[in-house]
Amino acid sequence: MTKFKLEYIWLDGYTPVPNLRGKTQIKEYDVFPTLDQLPLWGFDGSSTMQAEGHSSDCVLKPVAVYPDAARKNGVLVMCEVMMPDGVTPHASNKRATILDDSGAWFGFEQEYFFYKDGRPLGFPEAGYPAPQGPYYTGVGFKNVGAVAREIVEEHLELCLAAGINHEGINAEVAKGQWEFQIFGKGSRTAADQMWMARYLMLRLTEKYGIDIEFHCKPLGDTDWNGSGMHANFSTAYMREVGGKEYFEALMKAFEKNREDHIAVYGPDNHMRLTGKHETASIHQFSYGIADRGASIRVPHSFVNNGYKGYLEDRRPNSMGDPYQIASQILKTVSEVPTAGKATAAA
Repeated sequence: MTKFKLEYIWLDGYTPVPNLRGKTQIKEYDVFPTLDQLPLWGFDGSSTMQAEGHSSDCVLKPVAVYPDAARKNGVLVMCEVMMPDGVTPHASNKRATILDDSGAWFGFEQEYFFYKDGRPLGFPEAGYPAPQGPYYTGVGFKNVGAVAREIVEEHLELCLAAGINHEGINAEVAKGQWEFQIFGKGSRTAADQMWMARYLMLRLTEKYGIDIEFHCKPLGDTDWNGSGMHANFSTAYMREVGGKEYFEALMKAFEKNREDHIAVYGPDNHMRLTGKHETASIHQFSYGIADRGASIRVPHSFVNNGYKGYLEDRRPNSMGDPYQIASQILKTVSEVPTAGKATAAA
């Protein structure tokens, strides 16, 4: 028997953006535990905005499990928060109520800033560094500094060791700003992996004395880019059948549901979706081929393939909840009639 360190991870009840929480218990298993071997566990919800002090018990229900390469015999356990009966989802538990479709594929592009001493990493104590231009996909100390790449590379390795579908990293447009990409099949799977990747990044930066700033426009109304979490999405029907007529109907549905999407695409998005810095206006819906200033970017490959493939919704921001984002996309897609049934996803 081996003593495994189980890190139970969940989302708290803070609004509009929940925080990641985690605590460890030790359990013995013959081999790395499977999901059905992991027990329910309780916590004090009065300390996480999820219960009152006079009745503070909440329950953690494991929903996904990953190896934790940062710990010997470490296990990362993604959890949903349940009421004391262990069956009823807590009001803060968005995962339990979202639409899911195993044939829907999501790729999230998580942008964020490294922060130290109250300012983006690499910014001078007063004023600003050189204007934007050389930082995006930049190389060299003057562009990316001495520590950022070390962190993103270590984060990449932790994600891959955990079995998370991490698909790439790059320095972003503003100094101190980076991005990583996570892909998953099914809204719950993709969102679970994004939240776990966020957790691993936050935990990793503890030892560097650096914070992660997920706010979508941390530098306010300046000429510095904000941070998004662009959502690339497709369904089996979009990949296998598609067609121009279906695509145009899909865009009409997205336009009709614009406010519903904005409502779950992350707080303070009015600060970011201004029509500047590769964003569309929050007040309008638009789409365009290879247009990074549109609400939805249509890849050339999508059009060239007979309007089949994936689309990119560029409106979700870096603080957005991927559970709710993916669910809203599926809700809108489900409104559009399809000509027969798509074959099973590859």
